[in-house]
Amino acid sequence: MLSISELQCQRHQQQFNYSLEVKPGEVVALLGASGSGKSTLLELISGFVPASQGSLNWKGDDLLALPISQRPVTSLFQQHNLFHHLSLKQNIALGISQQLKLNAAQQQQVSDIADSLGISAILDKRPDQVSGGQQQRAALARCLIRHRPILLLDEPFSALDPMLRLECLELVKQLAEQYQLAVLMVTHQWQDALRVAQRVAFIEQGKTQQFASLKQLEQSPANQHIAHYLACS
Repeated sequence: MLSISELQCQRHQQQFNYSLEVKPGEVVALLGASGSGKSTLLELISGFVPASQGSLNWKGDDLLALPISQRPVTSLFQQHNLFHHLSLKQNIALGISQQLKLNAAQQQQVSDIADSLGISAILDKRPDQVSGGQQQRAALARCLIRHRPILLLDEPFSALDPMLRLECLELVKQLAEQYQLAVLMVTHQWQDALRVAQRVAFIEQGKTQQFASLKQLEQSPANQHIAHYLACS
């Protein structure tokens, strides 16, 4: 389990403080207004923002003691950072080797991941030759092939049309269960959380104001701001 307790940092003259947990196979949605501190939490977990105090543990191991490269974390953002001069196959392979030198077993891993995500037939195409949804599938494949058990999603599907976004959300839920990933997903959409998450952390003014199941959040919001946010979503 990913356990976050009183994890704090100081940034842009603001204090941030988070407490929540994510189980393997579970998707936890991070909800809250723009600028509330959702992305800062992901950067704390990844190590790009240093923590001032608190704890961050994965299955009992202290992640704060590990450098960025050794943390069991991979991230996917709205800008998926696929290289447009490389094929989808090569982009996925970057998750294994930055030199793109793969042995036979690693090449098979690329094929297997692509097959599980339904993009085997387009592996030789470049990102600009496929749809936005297919690009995000390739980006997810690159994340999965790194075999990191914690997956951080920072609004990766917000630019997609509603049908493609729904497809990708369902895919994330499926992959979390299949690979037993602990997934934290930033979103502004309550409906997206309803589609994919088991629990929700509502972030407001840099703090975890409420961490609850979807039903608990909907039926018993911790304050009027949360109730108003849900009503307007």
